[in-house]
Amino acid sequence: MAEITAAMVKVLREKTDAPMMECKKALTEADGDMDKAEEILRVKLGSKASKASTRVTAEGLVGIYIDATGKLGSIVEINCETDFVAKNDDFIAFVGNMGKLVAEKNPADVAALSDLPLADGTVESIRTALIGKIGENVSIRRFQRVAATGKLASYLHGGKIGVLVDYSGDDDTVGKDVAMHIAATKPKSLDESGVPAVDVERERSVAKAKAIESGKPADIAEKMVEGSIKKFLKEVALLSQPFVKDPDNTVAAMLKAKSSAINSFQLYIVGEGIEKKVNDFAAEVAAQAAAAGR
Repeated sequence: MAEITAAMVKVLREKTDAPMMECKKALTEADGDMDKAEEILRVKLGSKASKASTRVTAEGLVGIYIDATGKLGSIVEINCETDFVAKNDDFIAFVGNMGKLVAEKNPADVAALSDLPLADGTVESIRTALIGKIGENVSIRRFQRVAATGKLASYLHGGKIGVLVDYSGDDDTVGKDVAMHIAATKPKSLDESGVPAVDVERERSVAKAKAIESGKPADIAEKMVEGSIKKFLKEVALLSQPFVKDPDNTVAAMLKAKSSAINSFQLYIVGEGIEKKVNDFAAEVAAQAAAAGR
């Protein structure tokens, strides 16, 4: 009997996207023969699951779960390859299950979530089976569990943009209104102090380039840069933004008027930051026609 090493299991997992234990079982059954083990997995999990992990998953859904108390919830992003599959009932059910598991079990990361029990297996085995069934790669990209200081409110826009807000106050419309505002304006942070430094420096670099091009004296150019940064911070910080339902007031002013506060928020946009593959359909058809004519 051939020795089944961790390295062998890793290679087979990368080739097939099958769970690690399934890979080990297949290698054992195949007496270490990698090709035979791959065929065993294809038979067991479906040929559609083979090499699915190499395909880009830039579509998908944001899922939000809030428990009965209204104080514990989660937001998750689960990706697939096409928008068509994002409408699949099995995929939608998987997203819902992930949101509930994250809130109830509080996994540390995607690996820990993948190991949790689900149905008659684990999250990972169910995910792999789903890949085999629908024929597309499915990946758990990210999640956040929120134990609210106040209460939770949410907003989902077509399943592609999701917002989870922790708010305090007696007016329950505030949470929903702010969640919708966030989905529309996509702020980077709650207040100006929370704007990521990398974003501020990127904006400062652009502002400096514009100031230099203006030909203004150095002292005036510096004031131009600082003015641009202040404007940028007000635009991307939630509390200083004009409230979408009443642009004459900022979000902070609206909250003060309603004796409410926003403690935190989570904003997920499906595929954000993932480089999507752009297919040239005309070129693809031309290539197929040329190949057929040979």
